[in-house]
Amino acid sequence: MRVCSNRSVRLVLTTFAACALLVALTVAVGRLSPAHPQAPGEILDRTELHVCADPNNLPFSNEKGEGFENKIAKVVGDELGLPVRYVFFPQVVGFVRNTLRARTCDIIMGTAAGDDIVQTTSPYYYSTYVAVYLRDKGFEFTDFSDPKLKSMRFGIVSETPTSDLLIRHDLMENAKSYALMVDTRFESPTYEMVDDLENGRLDIGLLWGPIAGYYAKDAKQPLAMIPVPNEEGAPRMDYHIAMGVRNNEPEWRRRINAAIAKRHSEVTAILRDYGVPLLDERGRLMGAP
Repeated sequence: MRVCSNRSVRLVLTTFAACALLVALTVAVGRLSPAHPQAPGEILDRTELHVCADPNNLPFSNEKGEGFENKIAKVVGDELGLPVRYVFFPQVVGFVRNTLRARTCDIIMGTAAGDDIVQTTSPYYYSTYVAVYLRDKGFEFTDFSDPKLKSMRFGIVSETPTSDLLIRHDLMENAKSYALMVDTRFESPTYEMVDDLENGRLDIGLLWGPIAGYYAKDAKQPLAMIPVPNEEGAPRMDYHIAMGVRNNEPEWRRRINAAIAKRHSEVTAILRDYGVPLLDERGRLMGAP
């Protein structure tokens, strides 16, 4: 999210203290537009695009601007004619409260469409959890009903939707759990999982697709990535990903949606460049990233 937890698609991997907040935005009230009336308290006359982001959470974002969400924010800012400025804050409990709701930023990148914590924009990609394993394993993952899985060693990130599937299929005994919340300045559980795969300490890793794709691009050994299918009665594995804005800013949301729609091909190219596995609207993998 980012590993997707059961409640949200955002990756929550940091526990270190929050960085200092930027000076609050100066409120500039614009005139009402007949076609798009201004909501009470909505800021229309922006001079910068203030983005809330994690300072050390690749492949999503970092302070150097190296994540795919950094690149996508730049595309949106260009379309809006606004320079991008960041408010960095770790992806821990209180992230939304201390950033978007505190009005220190205008937008959050990469949240599950329909998330009730924020107002979400139109989705800009659709991805899924994947099963990752060495391509030369002589095995092809389909679903968790395969009896071969009983003897295989799994890697999972704790408290994520794939954990429920392992429990449901009595496979948790073979699983190694990697921490969900860590200080990413010093630890990277998802990197450790991929390293364990490459060195034969695991047979299959279960990861959020954008993370798996990022590591697979530079893996020492070729890795297969197969979407984990949804199962009735279990948490979903696939998510539409959108941006988050404040609930009382419909005109701002409309402008972001227009930017996403107009620059969709550029956004998709960025995602593919980072190895993000993308699904079509029928939930099918859209070729190799």
